[in-house]
Amino acid sequence: MTDQTDLAALLGSRICHDLISPIGAIGNGVELLMMEGGPVSPELTLIAESVAAANARIRFFRVAFGLSTGEQKIGRAELAKILADTTLGSRVSIDWQPDVGIPRNEAKLAFLGILCCESALAFGGRITVTMSNGKWQVRANAKRLRIEPELWDSLASPKPELAPAQVHFALFSREISQQKRRLVTEIAETDIHLGF
Repeated sequence: MTDQTDLAALLGSRICHDLISPIGAIGNGVELLMMEGGPVSPELTLIAESVAAANARIRFFRVAFGLSTGEQKIGRAELAKILADTTLGSRVSIDWQPDVGIPRNEAKLAFLGILCCESALAFGGRITVTMSNGKWQVRANAKRLRIEPELWDSLASPKPELAPAQVHFALFSREISQQKRRLVTEIAETDIHLGF
């Protein structure tokens, strides 16, 4: 594979695969400690919550950044669980409305769109994802958005000078192009709409 997107996806898959096992092992160890009986210390509770958050984020990143093909499917229950676990305790909520399993490459696009919207929800908010007749809508709503125009402009004309925390904008733009979709972006004072 010589395509940069495929290499980036292979790297994402490899990192997520290599991290999920040790994080799972730490989670199992914490569970065993909590089952010993007696009061659970605040430190152990903090470790358990941190492990759960890390595990959820890696599963999210595996979909968003990992290798995907149109033949692979991902079930609705798995998608909903990943999103619920990722937003647990967060100021951002995600309403995933598609009620069927979908091709993994479409889930990847939707998750990258979620990441872009999440970047604007520094003060919290709600993201709603819908799909009808193969067309996706990712909408973000908040009382206050933090919009960085150059990031959103990069979706139409990718720029290489993105920070690591903004890489999902470049990957989303590239994935839209690779899947031969047309992206429509609308940004208002309290709403963002991505259609593809």
